[in-house]
Amino acid sequence: MNCAKRRIAIKALAGVLLAGSFGMAWAAQVAGTIVNLSGPLMVKKADGSVKVLGVKSEVEQGDTLVSEKNTYAQIRFIDNSEITLRPGTTFKIEAFAYETGKPEADSASFSLLQGGLRSLTGLLGKRNKEKFQLKTPTATIGIRGTTFVAQYVPPLTRSPVPQPVANSLSPGLHVFVIDGAIMLNNAGGSTNFSAGQFGFTPNMQTPALSVPSNPGLKFTPPPMFSIPTVLTTATGLAKPQTVDCEVR
Repeated sequence: MNCAKRRIAIKALAGVLLAGSFGMAWAAQVAGTIVNLSGPLMVKKADGSVKVLGVKSEVEQGDTLVSEKNTYAQIRFIDNSEITLRPGTTFKIEAFAYETGKPEADSASFSLLQGGLRSLTGLLGKRNKEKFQLKTPTATIGIRGTTFVAQYVPPLTRSPVPQPVANSLSPGLHVFVIDGAIMLNNAGGSTNFSAGQFGFTPNMQTPALSVPSNPGLKFTPPPMFSIPTVLTTATGLAKPQTVDCEVR
């Protein structure tokens, strides 16, 4: 190979390597980090691979997280927002992007496929609340600068063998607003809920309704998961406390 051809080949190889490095950098972009964990937490990556996560493990766009029995998992995202998963939860990070100087590129889209979580708004939600959405099988949740608890209970399945009842909650989406406000949207319409309110919708066609008292929604992670929030009573009234969220 003469010198001219060799230079062309080297440039072509360099271009391929450079393109590959950009692809690797994109794939490796971090959405958040696991900061607290009380048991096994699995992740299914966008490429189909499955891994076990630990404290300080990073999560990325496209990850589906699965918390095992007795596992609470707290994720801190790069905008300082936090989502804490309760046991038996399947949660997908569909899209997440945040850069300090690029508010127009903000994106926060999640899916709660099963189970429950507590969400604490971060910088993205404060400057671009309309860019946040949490999808569930019965409604999509939007925020208004918020801390809230959500739990989705799937429909009961017919089985010849009696199935154990996991909790007293009816099938559907249950929410409780700790601070701020949220909006539930589905084919039945849009409903707003503010601090201290419980809400429920059984399916995608039924608008969410306010529930006068706690229907049995529980969220009691270990003390190490604590954030400054409120202690709720059985009536849904809130009293300022610097304790964990206990919805009983």
